[in-house]
Amino acid sequence: MGLLSNRVGKETLKAGDHIYSWRAAWVYAHHGIYVGDDKVIHFTRGRDQEVGTGTVIDYLLVSSGPARSTTPCSVCSSNEVTAATETNGVTSSCLSCFLSGGALYRFEYAVNPALFLAKARGGTCTLAATDPDEVVVRRANYLLSNGFRCYSLFKNNCEDFAIYCKTGLLVAEQGSVGLGQSGQAVSIIGGPLAAVVSTPFRLVTTNIYGMVVMAVGVYCVSRYAGDIGNRRDVLKLEVEDLTAGLASGRIRPANISQLATPGQVQAPAVTTLVAA
Repeated sequence: MGLLSNRVGKETLKAGDHIYSWRAAWVYAHHGIYVGDDKVIHFTRGRDQEVGTGTVIDYLLVSSGPARSTTPCSVCSSNEVTAATETNGVTSSCLSCFLSGGALYRFEYAVNPALFLAKARGGTCTLAATDPDEVVVRRANYLLSNGFRCYSLFKNNCEDFAIYCKTGLLVAEQGSVGLGQSGQAVSIIGGPLAAVVSTPFRLVTTNIYGMVVMAVGVYCVSRYAGDIGNRRDVLKLEVEDLTAGLASGRIRPANISQLATPGQVQAPAVTTLVAA
């Protein structure tokens, strides 16, 4: 791993690693948790779809995704699959099927701000610290059996799933508008935002280089502010509470002052269970 790439070899993997692989033309990366024994637990839209929005955008996403093999994988097909796991989106695959011919990358945690900003594209690292590997694996296996909320490309995707498994952090819902903890989603929003915000500066300078610097600055600020390790609207939530209460809307943050701080998770946020 380094400044330009997080690419790693399969022999370096250990249970609890957050891994990802870029799909065709680097349109998006698919994320998951390596749990050992050549198996990866990851979150999809369900019904054999890695990503999706239910709109025409899906044409681009699906065309960039891996081609489905007509020959069933002997490893994955032997895994027990129930109707629940087919629809809740959390699935287990062998490492080869997860990569689908792509390169293997390891997501980095607790990076310093300079390195975070140097990586131009989101979805590769975070300022937040990771929990112990055994806790990460336990969360992933628990969610494999119990599901991980409803899939949303911008608020609850494969990267959100992997980051939650690694940190136990979730973005507190503040109405129906907002982003999850996914760095890819923040990058997608941050690019157009940078272009819009920097447009008024044409009145100040017509120098193209100055405008580019301003747009890049806005983009970097949006990425930094939107990172799960730097946000104030996140809470630490045990996986059992997540499946029992958050999906039904019975959990809410009760003490915002205890939420995560940059690069380090302090005391877990207190959560309150309220009657539905």
